[in-house]
Amino acid sequence: MKILFLAPHPFYQERGTPIAVDLLLKTLSARGDTIELVTFHEGEEKQYAGVTIHRIPALPWVRNIRPGFSWKKLAGDVLLAFKALRLASRNRFQVVHAVEESVFIAMVIRFLFGVPYVFDMDSSMPMQIIEKMPALSVAAPFLRFFEALAARKSRAVVAVCDALADIARAGGARQVFVLRDISLLPAGYAPLAPPTAAAALPEVEHPCLIYIGNLEAYQGIDLMLKSFAALLKSEPRACLEIIGGNEKTIAQYRRQCADLGIAPRVRFFGPRPPADMARFFTRADILISPRVKGVNTPMKIYSYLQSGKPVLATDLPTHTQVLDGATALLAAPEPEAFAAAMLELVRNPALGRQLAERAAALAGEKYSWRAYQHTALQIYQQIENDVKRMSADAQRH
Repeated sequence: MKILFLAPHPFYQERGTPIAVDLLLKTLSARGDTIELVTFHEGEEKQYAGVTIHRIPALPWVRNIRPGFSWKKLAGDVLLAFKALRLASRNRFQVVHAVEESVFIAMVIRFLFGVPYVFDMDSSMPMQIIEKMPALSVAAPFLRFFEALAARKSRAVVAVCDALADIARAGGARQVFVLRDISLLPAGYAPLAPPTAAAALPEVEHPCLIYIGNLEAYQGIDLMLKSFAALLKSEPRACLEIIGGNEKTIAQYRRQCADLGIAPRVRFFGPRPPADMARFFTRADILISPRVKGVNTPMKIYSYLQSGKPVLATDLPTHTQVLDGATALLAAPEPEAFAAAMLELVRNPALGRQLAERAAALAGEKYSWRAYQHTALQIYQQIENDVKRMSADAQRH
């Protein structure tokens, strides 16, 4: 197929949605599709067979675009729309694959050029906007109407989790697929193997709790730090290692650690590539996902499952559509409850081993690269069949 692929974010970067786009591009490239990818000006260069990457112009005031809604991202979207429309006017695409808010650009392309589109739903845009800017809650019905319209007019919605698939179905989508993220740990990962480059990391202290991910507010970093402060009252030798974030967010949470009196027991390692996850996992006694907002499952959860280490997560739909009491310890998103769960895992290693063993089995069965490829290829074969049938029907009439 000839696909116009819209990715409205920096590409490539080592974070959720760009990683998901990379996985799908690898799969479609191997399938033999021809793809024109339109994306932002920031990010590492990537090469795939059959894929041409088009970047928007680099504006001097649009830099360091972070996840979630922002005016910088909106400016990038406008530029992406112009480039996508120009490509659509000059090429005969069979389908547009539109990630997140670029679906509204795809709707315009469908109207002007008759090209069907696939809505790649990595998050609920109304939910994301309102969580970041509560003042816009008055516009929630308006935002939800347009999200539902985008789902309804699509040839298919490809959702990253069950909760988003339910939103798409409620909006009237004619066809909904679920394409989950996967573990990013390397093939042959051994949970108990020693780190390959231990000398590059400081000596670890135990019990060691590790968080991996960005440091945006929705991730529940405040909850994690307050809970850890409570844990230290019972387990003063515990340490917390945080991997991810940028200079601004790390500085913000360093100050919070100082205010809580826990700074000596917390280490910030900054952003690290997925290839480093295995090294950190070997250090961990507990892996933490304290997310408090959103419904999509954090990508790190799939690697956490494969890690061979017990997982502690908030008892919210963002986690419970993948995790349950058999594969993770789930706790209410409140400091007292979350701290109690930390303490339970620290003092009951047998429970942690049981959870970790069942989680690793689940990851191998459902969240491997092979499982992802199988599902993605099935989805795109169905989309291709539908597009060909549409084209044949149009020619007959």
